[in-house]
Amino acid sequence: MNDSLIHCLWNSKDSLVCLAPYAYEPTWVYIFTVVMMLLSSVGLPIPEEATLVSVGLLAYMGAHPQKYPPPFSGAPHVDAETAALVAFLAVFFADFIIYAIGRFFGRKIFDWKPIRSILSEENRIKIEEWTAKYGAYACGIFRFTPGLRFPGHLACGMLKFPAWKFGLIDGVAAAISVPTQILLLAYYGDYILKFLKQFKIGLLGILLIIAIYFIYKKFFASKAVV
Repeated sequence: MNDSLIHCLWNSKDSLVCLAPYAYEPTWVYIFTVVMMLLSSVGLPIPEEATLVSVGLLAYMGAHPQKYPPPFSGAPHVDAETAALVAFLAVFFADFIIYAIGRFFGRKIFDWKPIRSILSEENRIKIEEWTAKYGAYACGIFRFTPGLRFPGHLACGMLKFPAWKFGLIDGVAAAISVPTQILLLAYYGDYILKFLKQFKIGLLGILLIIAIYFIYKKFFASKAVV
């Protein structure tokens, strides 16, 4: 779904038309949200923000059937509030699983090859020191920091911060960061899509300037030197 979203945003005249069918498959979208949140929490190199943006846009489409017609009258659609709740619960559950793994296995978890492949010894030590310095409150910062969530939540578990404190702080942070991304896109999609179109035009202009610069540097500047 994320690849389809990027393709549509970049190539379609109306960037969301080709995604319209997904907006009327709420069950599959909610399942997709849970799966992607769980995979992102264990180090999948796809940030959860990409999933939240995708789901938020689908909720926006489902709320505007006049722009994105459903396959049949009365078709169910992705509900913004439901999607936000599903995403929040999936994120909170996934974060707590990572915390529990760190608490149960301790530093033995770094004997696992998959863990060593995504977290170097140097970075592990830095994260542990930072977590020990700021306490369980660090987990709230990890929630807002892509790339540090997984090792950060592991560190909170390994350092045996109280489960209730981790759950409370992480839950508050997730409640702030996760549902808002979906709800903002669902409620204010018109303004955001206009910005995306402007951004697309601006990006094309920047790429064109860069291309001209490299062409000049490679062909004309080199001839001038000769």
